[in-house]
Amino acid sequence: MWFCNACFLPLLFNLTPSLPYRIALLQHGPRPLRRGDFIVFSFAGEAQSRYPGLRGQPFFKIVRGLPGDTVAVADRQVAVNGENVGIAKTHAYDGHPLAPIAPTIIPPGHYYVQGTSPDSFDSRYRDSGLVRTEQVIGVVVPIF
Repeated sequence: MWFCNACFLPLLFNLTPSLPYRIALLQHGPRPLRRGDFIVFSFAGEAQSRYPGLRGQPFFKIVRGLPGDTVAVADRQVAVNGENVGIAKTHAYDGHPLAPIAPTIIPPGHYYVQGTSPDSFDSRYRDSGLVRTEQVIGVVVPIF
């Protein structure tokens, strides 16, 4: 197989309800992430031990928490810096119990990410967790 970096068209197609965008442009390369950035990252959460197909899968989410931010959980309601960002569901689609993320201060080199769907599998859950900088593939610019 032949691959040419110069010939690569960085278009992403999102087929899930995790975000309201279906087509986006991927900007590769390191850059500081900001709250509200759309990113694609390689999944490395604890759920990959139960669902091996998740390992390394690209996930498309929004950065909601930055290093130094406070994540709080009360009755499955998750908040970042006091702003409610979602409710952690009790069970996954297959009936497996889901534990919410533990309250924490987001450490350096980590981010809290989230989808816009209440069913999104994101940092609200311990099995997904925070995203490390090295997992980030790139920043995404939504097109449609």
